[in-house]
Order: sequence, then structure tokens, then C-alpha cells
Amino acid sequence: MLTRFLAVLIAMALAAAAAQDYPAKPVRLVVGFTAGGTTDVAARIVGQKLTETLGGSFVIDNRPGASGMIGAELVAKSPPDGYTLLIAPQTSRQ
Repeated sequence: MLTRFLAVLIAMALAAAAAQDYPAKPVRLVVGFTAGGTTDVAARIVGQKLTETLGGSFVIDNRPGASGMIGAELVAKSPPDGYTLLIAPQTSRQ
């Protein structure tokens, strides 16, 4: 599951890179949970792979609280320029 997620994220980033020089400045990967958790670890792996693939700087920004909503709100209010991305867990609700 994580491998599929990483592949999709990298493919999306590569599509953006084909359109322009990306990243021209540091990209912030926002995690709505504390450092050291599974979402944080996944974000660090994604950030490392994106750095290797695209170059540039991908910075992990942990914003824990409110079950991830603090980080999600920060990303929602950020400019839609592709330099602030949300890393969130997939949940299954039935």
C-alpha cells in the first residue's frame, strides 16, 4: 500500500516538474501528527525519494493536533502553488 502511494505521489510530482522547473524553492510536506509516528516516517521516506528524483529541498513540517486537522487546515489556507503538500494517513470508515 505504501509503495503504491509513493509511486502515485512521485508520478504527480514528475508531471508538475515536466511543466516547469520544480522545485524552485523548498517544498513543505506537512504532517498533521507528531514526529516518529507512522505518518511522519512515511513522509520522510517520500521526502527523501522526491529529493533524489527531483532535486531541491523537501522539508517535513509536523503540525500535530486535532486528529490531523491543524496540519490539514494549514495546507488548505496555503497558496495553491504546489510548495505546501499534505501527507495524511488513509483511513477506512465503514
